[in-house]
Amino acid sequence: MYKTEDYNRVAQQAPQLALKVFASGPGGLRRQDLAEHRKKYGSNKLAYRRKTPLSVQFLQAFVTPFTLVLTVLGIISFCTDYLWSAPADRDLTGTIIISIMVLTSGVMSLIQTVKSNNAADKLQLLVKVKADVYRDGELQEILLEDLVVGDLVKLSAGDMIPADIRLINTRDLFISQAALTGESYPVEKRAKHQQGSYEDITDYPTLAFMGSNVVSGTATGLVIAVGQNTRFGQVTQSITNNKPTPTNFDLGISKTSWLLIRFMAVMAPIVCILNGLTKGDWGQALLFGLSTAVGLTPEMLPVIVTTNLVRGALRMSKGGTIVKNVNSIQNFGAMDVLCTDKTGTLTQDKIILEYHYNVNHQEEDQVLKYAYLNSRFQTGLKNLMDQAVIKAAASELKIDDRQYEKIDELPFDFSRRRMSTIVETADGLVQMVTKGAIEEMLSVSNRVLSHGQEEILTKDWKKNILQQVADLNQDGLRVLGLAIKNNPQPSAGDELSTTDETNMIFLGYLAFLDPPKNTAAKAIKALAEHGTKVKIITGDSLPVTEAVCRNIGFDVTNIITGRDIQSFSPHELGQAVESSNVFVKVSPEQKALIVKTLRDNGHVVGFLGDGINDAPSIVLLQKDLMILERGVVVGRQTFGNIMKYIKATCSSNFGNVLSVLCASAFLPFLPMQPMQLLFLNLVYDLSCLSIPWDNMDPEYLKVPRKWEAKSIASFMKYIGPTSSVFDITTYLAMYFIICPAVIGHGYGATSGTMQQNFIKLFNSGWFVESLWTQTLVLHVLRTEKIPFIQSRAAGLVTLVTSLALVFGSVLPFTVIGQFLQLSPLPASFWCLLTVTCLAYIILVTIVKRWYINKTGALL
Repeated sequence: MYKTEDYNRVAQQAPQLALKVFASGPGGLRRQDLAEHRKKYGSNKLAYRRKTPLSVQFLQAFVTPFTLVLTVLGIISFCTDYLWSAPADRDLTGTIIISIMVLTSGVMSLIQTVKSNNAADKLQLLVKVKADVYRDGELQEILLEDLVVGDLVKLSAGDMIPADIRLINTRDLFISQAALTGESYPVEKRAKHQQGSYEDITDYPTLAFMGSNVVSGTATGLVIAVGQNTRFGQVTQSITNNKPTPTNFDLGISKTSWLLIRFMAVMAPIVCILNGLTKGDWGQALLFGLSTAVGLTPEMLPVIVTTNLVRGALRMSKGGTIVKNVNSIQNFGAMDVLCTDKTGTLTQDKIILEYHYNVNHQEEDQVLKYAYLNSRFQTGLKNLMDQAVIKAAASELKIDDRQYEKIDELPFDFSRRRMSTIVETADGLVQMVTKGAIEEMLSVSNRVLSHGQEEILTKDWKKNILQQVADLNQDGLRVLGLAIKNNPQPSAGDELSTTDETNMIFLGYLAFLDPPKNTAAKAIKALAEHGTKVKIITGDSLPVTEAVCRNIGFDVTNIITGRDIQSFSPHELGQAVESSNVFVKVSPEQKALIVKTLRDNGHVVGFLGDGINDAPSIVLLQKDLMILERGVVVGRQTFGNIMKYIKATCSSNFGNVLSVLCASAFLPFLPMQPMQLLFLNLVYDLSCLSIPWDNMDPEYLKVPRKWEAKSIASFMKYIGPTSSVFDITTYLAMYFIICPAVIGHGYGATSGTMQQNFIKLFNSGWFVESLWTQTLVLHVLRTEKIPFIQSRAAGLVTLVTSLALVFGSVLPFTVIGQFLQLSPLPASFWCLLTVTCLAYIILVTIVKRWYINKTGALL
């Protein structure tokens, strides 16, 4: 690891000595030395996500609140059914069923977790960042991860610092170190060390660090530390090693889990005590209480949650969105405000040079020629406007680059908003060619070139020029000014500097068009239809932004400028971000402030930026807002399917407990044997594994969705008792009508084998009825609409749940059913089941509508 004293030493060394120390040179490393340097100093990779060993993943899959509960219940079942029982009464069936539940939940969670991690790793490989490096005297572009200590890196405006470097030579270099130091403003860096007192190694002007970026200027730098050995790498490593702060999704899962466990801890003992008191068999009552506890445990919750999230991440990756943390998918669905930049997201980011006007508002080749010299010979960040100038000159002019020699350049920076190149023509004329923002260009000019003659830049000229520019801005064109200075002389020192950009001749202006994207209007409309408001935050001018908004049909409610934001109090800003949806001429710091204020107001905010001012928080494989709209939809689908399982299962389980309490109080025997109850839960839970493949109603996707654990308890109270109504009617019909008709006597008149047959038939009836109602309620509660008519489950869900119903229905007629002490059911029961299921669906649909009207949403 590179230590502070190492940084101190290399920062004070002369550039040539630093090159020598790291076995490099003016031409960079030799290719034959790369392997040795990589072995000696390490690779340029950061551990953004700590690799979890398979053994830890195994423990995490099996050690969940629900699997722990099941494990304890399984141990108790083993002790009571086998260990402490007489040899003739020993039975491991209950223990085996609980073990199958634990293994199914744990193994499938483990498989999905491994798949999720592998998918995240593969998705990260899609994002490739490169750097310009000198090797063997040649400039080449390589991946950041291929960088090694000793490499000589070329830097220009907009570049990320790819590793920790010792600057070898610089030219007006300013670097933003905000990610490391929190400094709001860029700091100047230079190659020559100056003696002084430096509190931190980041204060050394000769060093630049990974995690920072070049704001302006150019430089070459020697790589002195890479990957985890960098200052930034040490910070990320400490963050990675710390336990991450739980997300809203994590907290929702945790609160829901413990809510259900508390509920189980109260209800299961009540069932046990009530059965012990009424039946007198405390051993059987204990087993039934344990089985009830298992029935209340949504043991497949970890599996279904993980499966949903992994499916969502993979679907989003196919749609063009990279998700590094699958738990963030739910945040996509909860997003109600999207803040987006204009350039490259609402516009095509394919800028063309529309006009090259002189000061008389006439197109002139001379203006294009000088613009070409400025763009062609600069070595800084060639943005899209530079590329548009070069392309236009190539098609309209015949310029021989050999007729010009570049002398110097003054790179672009955000404070003066212009850049200059100094070139010498074949006849010896030296000219400074400067282009930049109109206001800044007029401020450094004192003359204009009109019809080939120089004139004083008067107030009238300025007024006329600004009016022409304003007219172009109104048409959505972005305008830069162009000026020259003949035979410029440095005012101080031996080299020209930005202070020499004075007394220039204003030539004219360049008008660029960035056409709006065809999909922008459609995407904004689609996001609005899904409850996500779009707010445009840009550093561009008001007229240009207004023109883009008009072209894409964006309904502007109110516009705030960066200057307005400076004057606002926190309270005023909180109100302004709510009432406004366009923010212009804002700085990067103000962009962050707007997003923070919206979040403080209670919104779930997404931020999409483009350009070197923005730190992208969402990685898109295409610059298209429609991808985000699809991401929102996938997030809500994923969340909705999770809530289907939780709410449907918890409500039906709650209803079963109420039914068991009623049966325990009035029936002279258990309504279902412990082993039967365990097997019933196993069949139902396995069928629920199809839920991640279900679809959601379009209406559900229209509104942002947040995780609220309290809604689950409320849902259970409303929906749960409905199933108990039909459980009780089934009890009555089985006890007083069907069982006596089949056995030949009522329960009170039976004994011995006849009484056991009565109990088996009763147990079988409630077993099948419970499976049907529990499965059907899943179809009813998966939608706010009328089930099976207005909304149907996905084909896979319908198939799997249908197979579960068929299996459960024929089970009493099979050998397995006999082993479970089930018996064949008569035709009269199937008539009862048909009526019960139809009535149950109708009642749940009515109660469901009542619940929706009261709370506003079902899931």
